Amino acid sequence: MGRVFVAGSINMDVVATATRHPKVGETVAGQAVHYFAGGKGANQAVAAAKLGASTALIGRLGTDAFGQQLRTFLAAQGVDLALVKDTAYIHTGTAVITVADADNTIVVVPGANALVSGEDVAAPVLAKGDVAVSQFEIPQATIGAFFRRARAAGATTILNPAPAMACGPELLELVDILILNETELGFLTGTTLADTDAPARFIEAARRLPIGAEKIICVTLGKRGVLALVGGEPLLIAGRAVKAVDTTGAGDCFVGALAAQLANGKPIRDALEYANAAASICVQRMGAAPSMPTAAEVAALL
Repeated sequence: MGRVFVAGSINMDVVATATRHPKVGETVAGQAVHYFAGGKGANQAVAAAKLGASTALIGRLGTDAFGQQLRTFLAAQGVDLALVKDTAYIHTGTAVITVADADNTIVVVPGANALVSGEDVAAPVLAKGDVAVSQFEIPQATIGAFFRRARAAGATTILNPAPAMACGPELLELVDILILNETELGFLTGTTLADTDAPARFIEAARRLPIGAEKIICVTLGKRGVLALVGGEPLLIAGRAVKAVDTTGAGDCFVGALAAQLANGKPIRDALEYANAAASICVQRMGAAPSMPTAAEVAALL
């Protein structure tokens, strides 16, 4: 069995709940405020660890109170933090999130995440069978260095290009599995997409990505499930009917679950089914990292 290595962001999520999102310039009364562990890197690492994979996180925290709280929480979830550095004179990454009617808006302030470097990702010893995961909340140059090392070691690379931003073909060339939602797919292909579009539109857009046909592309579609291109052929995993409470972290849950399954040697279709089930549990709870399911909970659905 391989290990999962996640190079990515670690944030404290400050979550305000309200009946609706404010319009520009408007103030609305909130219902509650919560503090949750988050950041795409931390979320994905927690998901993989809770689902049974040996998981190491590579990243940075500030030396403030948020950093101390996050380190304690992540260690309690079984995530190996030997490669997470405490960085003085800069705050821990922070996300300000508004949740209304199960949808969210997010403002991320990177803090220490912006300092994750090529030196940081040179520390882990990767091997064939391992899975290397990253996202766009740390510098792209760092992700490139991480994936080059992973490729040289024979590990599988997974990129979640979120939040959506431009990236060069040289980074995508290092990716074995690309996992993105319709917003990120639309951005990277210059296509206007809606989550209500027919699957054929997503397939057409995915095939325009500058990534080889031998690579795997997974488009997460929320309650509609997952559309994947495997060997250039479309594969649709149907969504699960659940009552969503908070969609924050659902995509990260999917990424971490898929990585855990692949590290454990599961075939891609089984891994997609499993990750889809895991994400359906995640959205029924508040918070990002704290909402990640256990292996027993996912097994009960399958």
